[in-house]
Amino acid sequence: MIIGETLAGRGDDAWSHYRKILPSYVEEKYSTLHKVEPYVNCQMVAGKDAARPGEGKNSWLTGTAAWMWLTVSQYILGIKPEYDGLRIDPCVPSTATEYSVKRKFRDAEYRIRICNPQGVNTGVASMEVDGTPVEGNTIPYRPGSHEVTVVMG
Repeated sequence: MIIGETLAGRGDDAWSHYRKILPSYVEEKYSTLHKVEPYVNCQMVAGKDAARPGEGKNSWLTGTAAWMWLTVSQYILGIKPEYDGLRIDPCVPSTATEYSVKRKFRDAEYRIRICNPQGVNTGVASMEVDGTPVEGNTIPYRPGSHEVTVVMG
């Protein structure tokens, strides 16, 4: 569902859904009820009317953590590995005005700074790699260390 929201360009909705199942957010909000490690994704957590409220089911056994990582890194933050390089296609909440990511890809390291001065959910207006403008939204693969600046809009 979260990935679907990003594909529809609804960054605010995607982030809202993501936060609702993020273990650290759930722990912060429901710590008196939540009886699972605050860093573990479970299949489900029993509600207040259950026989054992707050108990997590199948913690450590689901594939949820991997899906959460893929969802946030490739769809919300929008850094997707492709054959020719890294495609930058963020779908963030309108409150995300700037963020940075260090991404290793093959034998390269990219320090990516994404600026969102207009508070849009999606769209890349411009991108520079090592100070040189790049057409489109794919960082061309090159070995070494690189500085990338992306402006959304």
